[in-house]
Amino acid sequence: MTDGMKHNHSGLTEEQFLALYDANQYERPSVTVDMLLFTVMDQIQQNYRKLPEKTLQLLLIQRGEHPFIGQWALPGGFVGMNESLEEAARRELKTETNVDQIYMEQLYTWGDVARDPRMRVISCAYMALVDHESLEVQAGDDAADAQWFELDYTVAQETRTNQPGGYTWEQNINITLKHADILLSAKVKITEILKGKTIEMKREVLESQGIAFDHAKIIAYGIERLRSKIEYTDIAFHLMPALFTLSELQQVYEIILGKELLAAAFRRKIADLVEETNEYRKAAGHRPSKLYRFKPRSRFI
Repeated sequence: MTDGMKHNHSGLTEEQFLALYDANQYERPSVTVDMLLFTVMDQIQQNYRKLPEKTLQLLLIQRGEHPFIGQWALPGGFVGMNESLEEAARRELKTETNVDQIYMEQLYTWGDVARDPRMRVISCAYMALVDHESLEVQAGDDAADAQWFELDYTVAQETRTNQPGGYTWEQNINITLKHADILLSAKVKITEILKGKTIEMKREVLESQGIAFDHAKIIAYGIERLRSKIEYTDIAFHLMPALFTLSELQQVYEIILGKELLAAAFRRKIADLVEETNEYRKAAGHRPSKLYRFKPRSRFI
C-alpha cells in the first residue's frame, strides 16, 4: 500500500485529508529575502608609487517608503507565493539595484518576532561577493537610491566569564558605513553561552543610526561568515577581475580579515588557487607586475 492510500486516525486517505484541509487554521507569517553584496574598491591614492589601499564595500538601498523611509537597508523584499527563495532574491536584487547574473549563497534565516513593525516577517538572507566594475548599480522599484558604502567592522569590547559547566562570551561590535557625506552606524552585541554541550548564540542591535530594520545584525553576521569562509574556500576570487597581481589578491584577503598577512605565508596558502599568465601590468611608479588568474579546483579531488 502506498503512503497516499494509508488512512489516518480519522480514516482519511492523504487525498481526502488534503481536500478537507483548512490552510487558514494557522497564522501565516510573511517571508522576505535580504541580500548582502560585498565588493572591494580602491581608495583615492595621493602617492602614485604606492599600491592603492582597498576598502570593503557593501551595497545598500535607500528606502523610499514607510517604515524607515529615508533610511538605508539591504536590498530585498517579499517572496511571492509561486517563487522560490532564490528566485525572489534575484528578482528583488534586479528590480531594486539593477544587479543580476551573480552567484549568491544562503546566509541565515532571521525570525525575531518584532523585527518588522508592519507584521510578523521572517527573512532569509543571502550573501554574494562581486567585482563591482562588472556591475551597473541603479536604484529602481521602491528604492530611492542605491550606493556602495565603505564598511568598517571593529570589536569594541570583548569579555568572557567562566561558569560551572561552561562560559558566557560577549562581544560588542561597532559598524560604520560611509558614502560621500553619508555616515551610518550601529552597535551590535553578540553573546555566546556554553552550558555543558549546548551552545546558545544571541545577536542584538544596541544602537542603529540610519540603518533600517535589524539589518545591522545581518551585516555583522555576514562579516563573520565572510571571514570564516575566506580561510577555507575560494570565495575571495569572486571579488577579483579576470587578471590580478598577487599583491592585489593579498590586499583583498587583508581587508576582509581585518589584519595584515605575511607575504610569503600568504603566497604558499593560495599557490594552488592561482596560475601565472604571460601578461604584466605596467603602471607609473611601479615595476611591471606579473598577472595571475584564478585556477578552479575540481570538486571531485
